[in-house]
Amino acid sequence: MNRPVVVMPDAVAVVTGYLRDVLKAHGQTVPVVSRIPSPRPSAFVRVQRIGGTQQTPVSDRPRLDIHCWAESESAAHDLAALTRALLGDIPGVRDGVTVYRVSEVGGPMWLPDDQTSTPRYAFAVEIHMRGCAR
Repeated sequence: MNRPVVVMPDAVAVVTGYLRDVLKAHGQTVPVVSRIPSPRPSAFVRVQRIGGTQQTPVSDRPRLDIHCWAESESAAHDLAALTRALLGDIPGVRDGVTVYRVSEVGGPMWLPDDQTSTPRYAFAVEIHMRGCAR
């Protein structure tokens, strides 16, 4: 007899979907993506999984890098600050996935794009979320 297995959610999909909605609700209609778009928009947010661990047999704690590009240093800073604040409100059920908590593991830092010199700020979080039995 096959036992159900617990499959962890796609944290990047959950977070990008959440950020798209809440940034738009706060007047920021920037793309929120997992890969750098081509052509590049003048401002956008990229969410990338850079590791993490399985927290419990039924939950995951992915580590995510959040990068915010914009036309000026101050605009990139402001986009990162808003994104950071909105991620603090992610606990709850998001797109059918239970999100328990978010922990910042690296605060915002100035990180101009090394290929284009476009202004960018980045920060890192860990997001504890529940898996799904299948």
